[in-house]
Formats: sequence, C-alpha cells, structure tokens
Amino acid sequence: MDVILRQDVERVGQAWSVVKVKPGYARNFLLPQGLAMPATERNLSRLETERAVQAARVAKERAAAEAMQGRLNALSVTLPRPSGAEGRLFGSVTNEDIAQALQAQGITIDKRKILLAEPIKELGVYLVPVKLTQELKVDVKILVVKS
Repeated sequence: MDVILRQDVERVGQAWSVVKVKPGYARNFLLPQGLAMPATERNLSRLETERAVQAARVAKERAAAEAMQGRLNALSVTLPRPSGAEGRLFGSVTNEDIAQALQAQGITIDKRKILLAEPIKELGVYLVPVKLTQELKVDVKILVVKS
C-alpha cells in the first residue's frame, strides 16, 4: 500500500515522501496515529504544496539545530553524585538527569533525544551523543564527580 508520510518515521521514511508499506501497518498504525495519509490523486496534489512548506520549516529547524550544536559543543555538564570508595555510584546517571542538568544551564532538550546506551554507573568523563535532527548529532561532555 502506498502512503504519504506526514512526519518522519524511523525505518520507514521522511516526511512528505511516498512510501510503500504493508497494508496492516498502514491501516493499524500509520493512518490512525496521523503519521501518514493514503496516496490518492487528491493527496498527491496536496503533497506538492506541503513539500514547499515543509522545506521552509526544515531549513528553519536546521538553522536552530546548528546554533544549538555550537552551544552544546562549548558546554560541559558536571553532575555531582554520591559514590563509594572505588568510584561506583550509589545509583546511576540517566538521560533524564542529563536533560535536567542541561535545563539548569538554560538548554532545553527532550530526554528522548539524549542517546545514552546505558545509564552511567561510575565516576568519570563521558561523551554522550544528543540527536538534534535526524542528520545532526552532537556529543556533550558529561563529568560525573563525587559529591
């Protein structure tokens, strides 16, 4: 089944592109969630106008993401945590903790955009990737120190 994606869908395609998906996936997930619309003649003609609007929006978001990338490259976040004698933390540092620390420094980033593979459980310096856009990622320097 051919559908027109309204938003970027991971492993399927980018917004305002026509993709072929299985009918059940379109019928049960993409269409009810508002992520896609059927690829009819009327919707295909609407697609052309929406692409122009989307291109302008993407350019604006990319400029904002590049500005944010500059701020994040120059930033290092220090997180004081209680730890044992060998440097193991009494708990862990999660992507939510990093998002709150960035929020305290005036940078708002959704915790789902912080790509922490697993929680940090030891003291040290870490480079944590942050996904600003689908193509643009930046590493943020995280210092976990003993409190």
